Amino acid sequence: MKNIHKLIFTCLLLVFLVIGCDTDELHNLNVNPNAVNKIDLNYFFTAAELGSASGGSAGDNRYIDWRTNIGMCSHAIQQLANAGGGIAAGDKYTDTDPEQSNAPFQFFLTDVGRNTAEILRQTGPGGYDDGKKVNMRQATRILRVFNFHRLTDFYGSVPYSEANQGLKGIFFPKYDKQKDIYLDLLKELDEATAGFISEADPDQAGFKTADFIYAGSTAKWKKWGYSLMLRLAMRISNVEAATAATYVSKAVTGGVFTSNADNVWVTMSDGPSEWTNQNGISRAFDPGDGGQGKSSFLSKTLIDWLKGTNPAVTTDDDPRLMVFTGGIGTWTTAGFAPVAGGTDPLSQKGMPNGYDQAGLDVLEGKAVVTKDTYSSLNIKMMQDSDPYMLMNYGEVELLLAEALQRSIGSGITGTAKSHYDAGVRASMQMYTPYDASLSVTDGAVNAYLATYVYNVSKPALEMIGQQIWANKFLNWWEAWSDYRRSGFPTLIPTNYPGNNTGGTIPVRLRLPASEIAGNPNYATGATLPDLLTTKVWWDGGAN
Repeated sequence: MKNIHKLIFTCLLLVFLVIGCDTDELHNLNVNPNAVNKIDLNYFFTAAELGSASGGSAGDNRYIDWRTNIGMCSHAIQQLANAGGGIAAGDKYTDTDPEQSNAPFQFFLTDVGRNTAEILRQTGPGGYDDGKKVNMRQATRILRVFNFHRLTDFYGSVPYSEANQGLKGIFFPKYDKQKDIYLDLLKELDEATAGFISEADPDQAGFKTADFIYAGSTAKWKKWGYSLMLRLAMRISNVEAATAATYVSKAVTGGVFTSNADNVWVTMSDGPSEWTNQNGISRAFDPGDGGQGKSSFLSKTLIDWLKGTNPAVTTDDDPRLMVFTGGIGTWTTAGFAPVAGGTDPLSQKGMPNGYDQAGLDVLEGKAVVTKDTYSSLNIKMMQDSDPYMLMNYGEVELLLAEALQRSIGSGITGTAKSHYDAGVRASMQMYTPYDASLSVTDGAVNAYLATYVYNVSKPALEMIGQQIWANKFLNWWEAWSDYRRSGFPTLIPTNYPGNNTGGTIPVRLRLPASEIAGNPNYATGATLPDLLTTKVWWDGGAN
């Protein structure tokens, strides 16, 4: 595994200079046009998977996670809180560090976008591998959908149909409307899932070794394609009901995830370099690296929800309480040292969002030592070699529950309650790939479901929305998108002095200044005004 990572990094440094140049300098390069074709597409595919997980196979794999997933999204949707230090624009809705908005646009297009574009170019009409590597091509289409749906969810209208087309002379790609992007993404999933062929075909052999997610299993890739189709259909269900119903039905008929064995995990590694292989979330929090864990703690919103309706007892707690947190204490390079009683579930305490150190001191009535007061992330989920989850079965079951509750689509068997219960169970029992000790028993899940009965304890859609929010712990950009779509959980915005949203939770990222100044299509195609408060199309904004 480590050898293929080394080859990926070495080869792509040169390749990006050739296929990634989107300026007039491309015309001045004296490069053999067939040179790129001599590089095995297996490397591009593995690089695309790694880039999908942590944002950079040819750059810092911590960049997007730290800036956007953690700094903006985790705090904006109130799963983490920060009183100062590290990167945390989402805690107080500030826009002083443009990297937190810019990172996905800069890296998805230049990293995963270029890798997937090259695979599709070479396996398409006239390409070096035209008619070959069919399964790699279909899996690449699914990866491309996954990444472009995230990109458009961040910004609204983005370059899509002309993105990564520098070799065709398109150096300033047009912006596609988000509605058009979503319709094409759904079409791509429909075609890709139907396009896989037998794994026994000799031309498909390399795909197995290149695939760090499913080891070339076409059955698994089809399930992911249909599960992603379900997600995208539900994402647009508030604004494009008929299309959503059509694709929910297609996804169910095609076959979505059926257990946690289908979850999308990208394999990570400690070596050979900290820049390419390691889990970007872990690296951001690692006290020997990014050190975000010294300043960001689990939020009061999340801890209070996990502790249930009666914080004085543990019998009604969500079993994920002591999965998400390792307790209260000091996290150093030597490990985690809890304070006295720091691992007691009853002692767990979340940091409120929107406070600085002075505000916390006033709130608590003392000089607050944050590490000794608030619950830290569980370091058992924060090792650099931990796998990176992209999507899971629990989300799928919760989306099916919502589809049934809202009568979207057809062909879904069971009841909304049965799918909700299955989604909660899967969500609670999916963390053992991080560490075997993070297991949750069936008995614990049963007790929770008996305590909080579907559509009895709270309205059904609120319960589904809250569970999707909890399901996407660590995958915070998705939690942010689902919150914007559903409005759940009900979050109380902060109003820190000098914030850039007027005290409302951000609903969009801003585009990089270089894109605004350098692409003439920005002014007529981007989602405007370019503010954190401008809604994207599926959130009720203009298309």
